[in-house]
Amino acid sequence: MRVSIWVTILVAAVVLVAVTLVGRMFINPNLPLITRAAFSLETITPNADGDADITELDYSISRNATISLTLEASDGTVYVFRQDEPRIAADYKVAFSGVVDGYTLSDDTFTGTIERRLVQNGTYTWRLRAVDAATGETAEESGTLVVSDAASQLPEIMGFTLDRHEFSPNQDGIADRVIMNLNLTKAVDSLNVYLVGADGQSIFIPEILGGRKPGEAGQHFFDYDGGIERGVEPPADGEYTVIAVAQDLEGQRTSQTSKLAINSGGVPQAEIAPQPNGVDVTFASQPFDEKYSLSQSGELLPSPVFASDLGFSSITMPVGDMLVFKLTIRNYGKVAIRTSGPWPGTVYQSDEVWGATGVYEQSGSFRVGIMCSTSETNWPWRWAIGSPESLMTETDPQNGNTYYYLPAGEQSEVWGAVRMTQLIKARNPQQCWAGLIHEDVAVVNQRVGARDITLVEMGTEADS
Repeated sequence: MRVSIWVTILVAAVVLVAVTLVGRMFINPNLPLITRAAFSLETITPNADGDADITELDYSISRNATISLTLEASDGTVYVFRQDEPRIAADYKVAFSGVVDGYTLSDDTFTGTIERRLVQNGTYTWRLRAVDAATGETAEESGTLVVSDAASQLPEIMGFTLDRHEFSPNQDGIADRVIMNLNLTKAVDSLNVYLVGADGQSIFIPEILGGRKPGEAGQHFFDYDGGIERGVEPPADGEYTVIAVAQDLEGQRTSQTSKLAINSGGVPQAEIAPQPNGVDVTFASQPFDEKYSLSQSGELLPSPVFASDLGFSSITMPVGDMLVFKLTIRNYGKVAIRTSGPWPGTVYQSDEVWGATGVYEQSGSFRVGIMCSTSETNWPWRWAIGSPESLMTETDPQNGNTYYYLPAGEQSEVWGAVRMTQLIKARNPQQCWAGLIHEDVAVVNQRVGARDITLVEMGTEADS
């Protein structure tokens, strides 16, 4: 009984296959590889006026194949529209505006790459060629196509330049961004500039708006900061190709390239870290010595050693004494952060500001600031985020300037003092606090370690 069941199943399968094959012979006979191929218009005028700009190739293939579509001019020159592209058996319609793979003419002066270009006015023989993917069988259909009144001026990109070919997107104020400019010889439908690295990924670069309108003929400018201003990690360090691509309404496309290297890129990340005693900022008072005066020798105050400070007690001090502070800066990011003087240990008079040291604000530089509720300006007293021996240095080979950096993963101590010479009774006591300033970028830490400071006139008994 079991044997007869298997025999029945086998016979049924054979019959099913036979019926299927016979059915195919009657229903779907052996069709040509290309069953249909024709253009909807035999004459086109590709000038973007909306009339006869585009014709449509309607074709069908009966089996999976690779297809190629070419145009042959009267002089025998062959232009490629599609080259050995895989297609499954199906019906197809493809728009054609006379634009083919890029080619050059004998009188061309364009220095970039012509990626897509209109064929010149003339009569062409078009050929659709298909190669069966399984058997290698070849089929071809052909016809005539006339191109006239073609708007063949290329969308040329002239003068594509970068203001630098190496930059470090890390917000240190030195070579943080790249400005690119180019000139379009005609209005275009699209203009894009992007970066391509070893991984092949494209990174879009925005145009600076405000001059020419997007796509308008003339000068265009692009600005690239690696995404750092949006808090995005920039692309990995390495060599990149910058590509500018312009495409006009007819579909012609040209490009220009340049090289760009990224070094020391990364989002800067730093903070005021707690002292060993757990206090963010240690404050204390100390008598003033003229040797610390900026108007005299301007000696640096040695790193102070404080007695136990719980960080919340108020400080009462005579007018004319120094309010001394000490804190720690920690670089917890992946990139070194730049700083500039004045150095830790600098002592200010309360009516002096950081510009009195001869070191002015530097975009991208990190500094520690002290501010009080009586301060007339924001963060009037500032210090470098470390002493020279705790920082690493880099020298710019072009201008000879030396820059100071706190390396990634490291920390340094900062201290200094302000001589409190102004008692404002309406603001006594006043609060003073510290902050970490990324100049021309942001105040990273604000109002850290705020303390009440009470000033008393000389000869007046201070409350303990």
